[in-house]
Amino acid sequence: MKSYRKELWFETGQRRELINITSNVSTCLAESGIREGLLLCNAMHITASVFINDDESGLHQDFEEWLEGLAPEKPYSRYRHNGYEDNADAHLKRTIMGREVVVAVTGGKLDLGPWEQIFYGEFDGKRRKRVLVKIIGE
Repeated sequence: MKSYRKELWFETGQRRELINITSNVSTCLAESGIREGLLLCNAMHITASVFINDDESGLHQDFEEWLEGLAPEKPYSRYRHNGYEDNADAHLKRTIMGREVVVAVTGGKLDLGPWEQIFYGEFDGKRRKRVLVKIIGE
């Protein structure tokens, strides 16, 4: 069995942003040479997420509105966590959207459904953060 590890780095220009990273992850898979196995992709920061969904702009707006309704950024005073940093909402949004995805690798390709794409979700941006890609298989 082989294994492969790579870190992908992101720095968003906005506080919240969704980035389609499917091609980045596919490049990692090609570099690994693994044809059959499993791929783990996870955010290495507590205010960021990796998840799978459709790459459709209306849906992205729906995510923004839904998440903001569940855990609004302001007022900052509504959260006990906000003292050193004003990012309690980002922690909650990450919990909702998830930390990682696991994708089957079949024939050297990501075994995704017809509309599935892999996304990096940033909820407290404007600083450099990383995503781990770990692949095991043959």
